[in-house]
This record gives sequence, structure tokens and C-alpha cells, in this order.
Amino acid sequence: MSIPAFSDIAKSSNDLLSKDFYHLSAAAIELKNTTPNNVAFKVTGKSTHDSATSGLLEGKYTDKSSGTTITQSWNTANVLDTKLELNDTIAKGLKAEFLGNFLPATKAYGAKANFHFKQPNFHARAFFDIIKGPTANVDVVIGQDGFLLGGSMGYDVAKAALTSHSLAVGYSVPAYTASITATNNLSVFSAAYYHKVNAQVEAGAKSTWDSKAGSQVGLEVAAKYRLDPVSFAKVKINDRGVAAVAYNVLLRPGVTLGLGASFDTQKLDQATHKVGTSFTFEA
Repeated sequence: MSIPAFSDIAKSSNDLLSKDFYHLSAAAIELKNTTPNNVAFKVTGKSTHDSATSGLLEGKYTDKSSGTTITQSWNTANVLDTKLELNDTIAKGLKAEFLGNFLPATKAYGAKANFHFKQPNFHARAFFDIIKGPTANVDVVIGQDGFLLGGSMGYDVAKAALTSHSLAVGYSVPAYTASITATNNLSVFSAAYYHKVNAQVEAGAKSTWDSKAGSQVGLEVAAKYRLDPVSFAKVKINDRGVAAVAYNVLLRPGVTLGLGASFDTQKLDQATHKVGTSFTFEA
């Protein structure tokens, strides 16, 4: 297995607990299309439970022969983003990203440079914010025989000072993963577990303790069941008694429907429940 990035050491459990739960938005739609000359277009729109709406228009061009990808997007907050990716162009295993954004209304702009370097037992990343600070965030993960050890740190160039540091250990094999992370300057501790029981069933859990907030430990558990080749259902519940369910089905090639709901099991008589839908169209 390839070595994950530092933020992905607990990716399997995090994805199980957070992805494909559709109650977070009242309605969401996503349109995808790829042209014959490798230009991919994506349009997304969301409506929150507070009746706020947001949208994004994105175009991406990929030249596989040179490892170059250019992505441009424009969202309803009137932010223009551009990203240039160079994959294995500068050196084997190195991916360089150059990002820029511009707000026409305020003339504000930003510039960042990111670097990802992967080898069989090593994965390092560096993120530089050129305009603000400048600042740098670097993380490294090493692995051997499924065991993972990683660390990250943030550095403010102008102040010549460390701004953050985190550590993580994990174990990952195809059937299951387990990890312990200490983030926010080693003040927030998380333990995560993911298990692919069989081809139809996945299960996972995550506990979190903020040492600065008290002795309370947060807990979430989730499960996913594949009903058939084109549909699956998910369920999760946390220590506060908030439960969520989701259903995803491929209606026809290129059309996916997602349905979700959340319930506060301790306040069933109150209007705290949420329902959401999602449509994805892909051509």
C-alpha cells in the first residue's frame, strides 16, 4: 500500500463518518462533463437549511503526457481561483501546485505554492502561503509493513516562530486501519478505527478529546451497507445522541440520487431534525 499524506492517516474512518451524508444541505446538485480534448467541467449548487445558496463553476484541463493540469473556478462569493499542477514533471514522485485567487469586488488576491513528494515508504508535503506571512506548513509520514508515523508543523516566516505542531501513528492494511493523532499543538487527541468487514459491510469509529476543553470525550460510530451493485445505505450516531442515515443509488448511468436525514434522539419532540437531497449528473 502507498504511504498516505499526514491528513489522510485516518482517511478511511473519516470518510465513513463524513462522506455521503446528505442532511447537511437541504438540496445539492452537481453536474459533470468531460469533453473529448480532456477538459472537465463541473457545476455545483447547494441550498442550506437556512435558505442560503452557493454555487461553483469549474473547468479543468489535463495533459497526461506532460503531467500538467490547469483548473479554474468561479463561485457565487465572486472568488476566482486558478491552480496549476505539475505531476512528475520536475522530478519523479514530486507534484507541484501553484494556486492563485482574486476577488474582483475588493481587489484582494492570494498566492500559494504546494509540494507533494512520494516514495515507496515516504510521503512529504509542504504548503507555502506567499502573501500572508509568508507562512509554511510541512508534514511527513514514513511507513513500513503497514505501520505509519507522521508529524506536521507550521512556521511563520515573518515572526520566525513555530505556529503549530502535530503527531500521528497508525496501522493500515487492506481490511482495516487504526490511528491515533494529536493535533492543535498536541492538545486535541483522536483515535480512529475502520474495518472493511466484507464486500458489503464497512464499520468505523472515532473518539476525540480536547485536553483544553475538559474531560468530555466525543465519540462517533458509523456503518455502511452495500445493498446491491448500484446502491448503499449508511448510518451513524454520536455521543450526543444525534443520528444520521443516508441512502445513495445510481438511478441510471450518470445519474446518482442521495437522500439523507439526521435526528436528535434526545429531542425527538423538537424541530431539530434535518433532511437533505442530492443529485449528481455525469456525462
